[in-house]
Amino acid sequence: MSGAATHAERTDAASITEEHLLLAVLDQHDGRASFAVTALGLADRRAAVEADLATARRRGGLTRADTDALAGIGIDVTEIVARVEEAHGVGALDRARRRGAGRRPFTRGSKDVLARTLRIAVGRGDRFIGDEHLLLALTACPGVAADVLAAHGATYEAVDRALYGDGGGDGGDTAPSVI
Repeated sequence: MSGAATHAERTDAASITEEHLLLAVLDQHDGRASFAVTALGLADRRAAVEADLATARRRGGLTRADTDALAGIGIDVTEIVARVEEAHGVGALDRARRRGAGRRPFTRGSKDVLARTLRIAVGRGDRFIGDEHLLLALTACPGVAADVLAAHGATYEAVDRALYGDGGGDGGDTAPSVI
C-alpha cells in the first residue's frame, strides 16, 4: 500500500483513494497482476488510463453512473465543471479534495476495495493477499477505478480470465456484486 500512499502524496490528496490503489497496481512490473495488466493491454494504455482518472478527478470524483444519473434529472456535470473552472481555475474541484503533507487515511471506497481484496484471496483459498487480488477487487467495487478499468476492457471477468484462464472461478468471491 506504500505505492498508493506515494501516489496520494504526489497529488497532495487528502486521502488514499481507489485511484491511488489502481495506480500502485499499474506500477508493478512483476507478479500476477502485472501479467494481467500487460495481457489486457493496460500497460500500453497507461497514459489513457491516467487521463481518464484525471477527468474523473476534475468532475470531483463522480463516476460515469453518477454523471449519467445527474444528466437524467437535467444536471449537466460537464457544464458545472466548466463554470467552476472558469471561476476558480482548471482542477478546482480536485483541489478542493486536497490537503498538504501528513498521514493520509484511506477513503471509505478504498477500504471497501481492500476488504474485497481479502475476501477474494480467502475465497480462492490463497494463503496470501497479492496484487492480483487487489486488481480483481478494483474491478468488482463500484467507483471511478472500476469505471476506468472497464472502459479499457478490464472487467472482473476479463481480469479473472487473464489471471486464471477460463477455469478461473473456483468458488472464490467471483461475483462482482456491490460490497
